[in-house]
Amino acid sequence: MNQACPLCNHPQTNEFYTGPRRVYYRCPQCGLIFAAREHLLHPSEEKARYDLHQNDPEDRGYRQFLQQFTQPLLDHLDPPPLRGLDFGSGPQPVLAQMLEAQGYQMAVYDPYYAPDTQSLNSTYDFVTCTETIEHFYEPAKEWSLLVSLVKPGGWLGIMTQLVEHPETFADMHYITDATHVSFYSRHTFRFLAERDHLRVKFINDSVVLFQKPE
Repeated sequence: MNQACPLCNHPQTNEFYTGPRRVYYRCPQCGLIFAAREHLLHPSEEKARYDLHQNDPEDRGYRQFLQQFTQPLLDHLDPPPLRGLDFGSGPQPVLAQMLEAQGYQMAVYDPYYAPDTQSLNSTYDFVTCTETIEHFYEPAKEWSLLVSLVKPGGWLGIMTQLVEHPETFADMHYITDATHVSFYSRHTFRFLAERDHLRVKFINDSVVLFQKPE
């Protein structure tokens, strides 16, 4: 059964890959690969899996993993004071803590662990979204929100494993996590950047920076 793209709303997507647990579709317009809607987890199941994540602030390996994102971001930000938002901060806001240690003022939002939506009523000099965008059930809505939170001239930083070659999608470790439901490529992010008038910069195969025009 055909399913409309949940990111760009293209009405005709193609069945792309059938895995052991679910079916994936691919949009011919924006390139998003997404899990069939009937295979999405219930929120209680989703949170139960997130509760198993080990994001310990004292874990040096985890902090080094995040530095793959924070260092390129810092290279593009003006010096403090600037105000940022970590969207999808998780149970332990380690990324926000790391940026606060650099002198930046940070707010956090997470639908399960920091659900106060007051933080979504402001705009920020930069917004971070690390290992989160692949969990979006409604990526069109959530992407629009992310962009709206960034001030003109500000930055939106994304960290997610890009689908470099669609033909190798079945071999991606990323798809073994049932909470991962939306998969992006450089084509997808270029499409969003052109549509939404953003400047895009690919740092590597998992870190992408967008700048909103002044």
